[in-house]
Amino acid sequence: MERGTYAQFARGEKPLWDLETLWSRGIREKTTGGAYVARVRVVDDPPTEGQRYLLAHGEKNAALGEDVRNMWRADAARVNLPGEDFWIFDSHIVAVCLFDDDDDLTGAELITGPAAVNQYNRLRDVARHYAVPYQKFAAGMAAKEA
Repeated sequence: MERGTYAQFARGEKPLWDLETLWSRGIREKTTGGAYVARVRVVDDPPTEGQRYLLAHGEKNAALGEDVRNMWRADAARVNLPGEDFWIFDSHIVAVCLFDDDDDLTGAELITGPAAVNQYNRLRDVARHYAVPYQKFAAGMAAKEA
């Protein structure tokens, strides 16, 4: 049985986000201290249940000071974004996420070579440019489904 915020979401309830977890406090401290924390999520059409949950989770991320954006997978393909998930830390370390056949995160490949890192920074900038703030994306998705 699912528990926590995902279970609340699956039951059709508004998840009760804990903004005082260690991770939450750390992100809030970074963003209030002037650090820029952002993410772009690529969404299938129609979205999977997990993608719908992550869209709802954008509320928590934004409350902590993150710039959370979304874009449709077709739009990501149109602007030549890769199909892989990656994180960029301080614009000079890239972690390309590794998943197993069940789509569970199993690790990450760290990339530090300047040319490769610059390519990922460019991809990040393209994604942020074309992605939509999560609230606007969610409203558009709800209107589309109505």
